[in-house]
Order: sequence, then structure tokens, then C-alpha cells
Amino acid sequence: MTVVKTLLLSLMLVAAGMITLSARAADMPAIGAVAPEFNLTTNESKQVSLKDFHGKWVVLYFYPKDFTSGCTLEACNFQRDLAKYEQIGAVILGVSIDTAESHKEFCAKEGLSFKLLSDPDAKVSGDYGSIMDYQGKKYSARNTFIIDPTGKIAKVFVGVKPSGHSEEVLAALAELKK
Repeated sequence: MTVVKTLLLSLMLVAAGMITLSARAADMPAIGAVAPEFNLTTNESKQVSLKDFHGKWVVLYFYPKDFTSGCTLEACNFQRDLAKYEQIGAVILGVSIDTAESHKEFCAKEGLSFKLLSDPDAKVSGDYGSIMDYQGKKYSARNTFIIDPTGKIAKVFVGVKPSGHSEEVLAALAELKK
């Protein structure tokens, strides 16, 4: 895909996300609610579930598509700050409808060392109210959930902007851990 096509797809996904954002916010788990359980395939072709991270803070972020500009920026910023997350006992998990193989290639190309989870039927994205439709196809909407060590939703970010999002999440974690 050319750079122009990739940028155009990124812009269209953002626009589509904004259209469906308000309709999906009502479907999201509320702060204080038990986070919906999941069992998904990682970029390493292994199964992972939320309960695997019990006792840790989890940053569960949903994004539309591997290799697009906004999604790459967001992932690279989480990678840049990964040591800070690890220092405070938090794990990063990215979720999109892309395949595990696509995630593997995306991680290799961008040097990502945290887990990306494949949600090909968009079930988990739906459980978290994080679905958007674009030209008849479902994508994960750009939302982030901080899940506390007991498995409850502690903070929700809706329709995030990729550029400063990792810093925003780190600040929220610092506040939540007080």
C-alpha cells in the first residue's frame, strides 16, 4: 500500500470512528464494573486471557488497524514508555481485528515487545463498546481501558488521540495508584 493510501485509510478510519463513537459509549463497561473476560490469540500465536494478568494493572487499548499512521504512532509511544509501565507493575495489551500474523509482522516492523491481541470476530471489541463500522466493515475503535489489579475498570479513555496518549495513561495510572 502506498503512503498516500495508508494516510487516506487512516483519516477515513478516524472519521468513521468519530461518527460511531457516541453510539458505542453507552455499550462500554462502566468504571468500577468487572472488566469483561476475554481469551484471544497474541502476536506470538499464544492464547491470553484477562485473568492471566490478575494482580497487575492492565492497559487494554483498542485500535483500528496495524500499519496505519495513527495506530503506529500510538503503539510506538507505548513501546517508548514500556519501561515506565513495567516499573509501576502495568502491562500493555493492544487489541484490533487484525490477524495474529498481521500483529506479528507489525510488532517486528515497529520493534514492539508488548502483546497485541487478535479479535477477528470483533467480539471483545464489542464487549468493551469499542467497535466502529467503516464501509460495511468492523474495526476496533480507538478506546483505552485501565483495569485495576482486581479486574475492575478503573479508567476509560474514549476516542483517544494517539500522539499524547501514552503520557495521558501514565498520568492516570499514577493518580489511580495514590
